[in-house]
Amino acid sequence: MVPWLYMSPALLFLAAFLVHPVVNTAYISFMNADSTRFVGLDNYAFVATNNEMLTVFRNNLLWLTLFTAMVVILGLLLAVLTNQVRYEATAKAAIFIPMAISFTAAAVIWRFMYLYQPKGFEQSGVANAALVGLGGDPVAWLVNPSVANLALIAAGVWMWTGFAMVVISAGLKGIPTEVMEAARVDGATEFQIFRRVILPMLTPVLVVVIVTMTINSLKVFDLVYVMTSGNYGTDVIATRMFREMFTFANFGRASAVAVILLLAIVPVMLINVRRFRREGG
Repeated sequence: MVPWLYMSPALLFLAAFLVHPVVNTAYISFMNADSTRFVGLDNYAFVATNNEMLTVFRNNLLWLTLFTAMVVILGLLLAVLTNQVRYEATAKAAIFIPMAISFTAAAVIWRFMYLYQPKGFEQSGVANAALVGLGGDPVAWLVNPSVANLALIAAGVWMWTGFAMVVISAGLKGIPTEVMEAARVDGATEFQIFRRVILPMLTPVLVVVIVTMTINSLKVFDLVYVMTSGNYGTDVIATRMFREMFTFANFGRASAVAVILLLAIVPVMLINVRRFRREGG
């Protein structure tokens, strides 16, 4: 009885600020735009069949695969490389700096990076200035649907690669040097050591990074909203939920999108919790 007494403030806090909002959002998702009439699964049918919503899911899938893969691969590569340089701490600090910047500030920075002027005009954006300097044509990065999502993902990768590098580097430091020295004595090349020794021993750390990046890719909002506001085919689940709520004033559809986002994240969280429990055991 005494443990429950001590836990009651935390449980009340969770009930008021987590459980109640989730239940209420699920309830509103079955209502019409102004929550005055029950419409059943109409909002979910809209989410599942509307062409714009299908584009939203496609964009999130692109973030899920490309963003996660690039962050993990670059983080792993940089962790291994910085571990070999003389000024390791300085190099890692320089790469980690983007994580110290707010996502909104980073989005503003990358908007300046992607500034576009028509061909023949001086380019003030770094990306287009580099392209023109190399003999190419400037690209309207944020208003061209064929490249806008890739431009946003590049900004996200820049933000999160430092985080992945630091986490993976910590795991790399935990690998006993005796194991790698034994592999070298047995005649293994550096690539073989990386593939057959380092990667298997880093698997738990890589799983943590992959799960974290998966969750971030599903709920990405700041970069997309600040840089494009979801226009030009860049809408994702979180920005669409925001627009349905505050632009279209359709609480039912916004709540349905929120529930779908929750359902997409919960399995990933459960996998992570189960893995933590298994490792703890």
